[in-house]
Amino acid sequence: MKKLINKVEDVVKEQMEGLVLAHPQLNLCTEPYYVWRETAGDKVALVSGGGSGHEPMHAGFIGEGMLTAACPGQVFSSPTPDQMYECGKTVKSDKGVLLIIKNYTGDVLNFESAVELLHFDDIPVGSITIDDDVAVKDSLYTAGRRGVGATVLIEKLLGAAAERGDDLAAIEALGRALNNRSRSFGIALDACVVPAAGKPSFDLADGEMEFGVGIHGEPGIERRPYTDVQSVVADMLKELLANTGYTRTVRSWNREDGSWIEEQSTVEDFAAGDELIVLVNGMGATPESELFGAYRETHKGLEAAGFKVARSLVGNYCTSLNMEGFSITLLKADADTLALWDAPVAAPSLRWGK
Repeated sequence: MKKLINKVEDVVKEQMEGLVLAHPQLNLCTEPYYVWRETAGDKVALVSGGGSGHEPMHAGFIGEGMLTAACPGQVFSSPTPDQMYECGKTVKSDKGVLLIIKNYTGDVLNFESAVELLHFDDIPVGSITIDDDVAVKDSLYTAGRRGVGATVLIEKLLGAAAERGDDLAAIEALGRALNNRSRSFGIALDACVVPAAGKPSFDLADGEMEFGVGIHGEPGIERRPYTDVQSVVADMLKELLANTGYTRTVRSWNREDGSWIEEQSTVEDFAAGDELIVLVNGMGATPESELFGAYRETHKGLEAAGFKVARSLVGNYCTSLNMEGFSITLLKADADTLALWDAPVAAPSLRWGK
């Protein structure tokens, strides 16, 4: 399998170096690895990250109105606690640092360790965990639902909230609320190739798709025949709109006494008349023209079900290397959410209003 790389062990290093060379407003630390931007230090700093291979998420979203920094792990591997810890110390502000975590076991353990380390350095810190994938409850990398495309939308919205001056507690609460108003579902027509493996991560027969695939190629609900985009979008929307009553335990950091608080949290129901932000997201190898075809079916299907598509985003934002396929993310929006969405953003891979 041919890949545009040199040595497998240098993939992440060289790609991060290329990103910073192309966008000199970003800075790269190599011991340990993280990417960040300079700020005035008067707003909450937002730090995200995770395994590489999902670009442009997350480093492509560092910029005014979005992230302050990102910590890349190796391909499909969690970053280590020292990455988030050192990164948090670098970008800290008097208003605090919020770590944004996707719900994968390694990510949760390592980011939460960094929360504790930052707290004991007297840095105000909090975290939110995103678990928007309605396809499966547990998978190869998670306990509970996976964190996928809603991460992009939530990073944009929280970035706007930080930019307008919201405090750490408010942004943390907003992140949890947005997560409970988000849901995603993905399919794959062909597998990705992890550079270290050099071969597809799974095999699909001609005319077959993985229905409910994860962003690391994890299995979904089932393998089923693929017919056309109209049919597959209709099936995806059925799964998305039928998602009700999911409750799980969420953890938050108590900044007063330095301990984790556990409480039950339930996703919000969707109903006809709701306004939605809709992301049709490519998995890496799907042509943009096909994504717009998928968006057409998504838009029409949502309107037929009585929803209003208030805002939309179409493209490759939360990928799985060169996987062929796409995902749909729906986020229920109110007036404040839409105002945050419309606020200017200036990141390498997301930009408007500037």
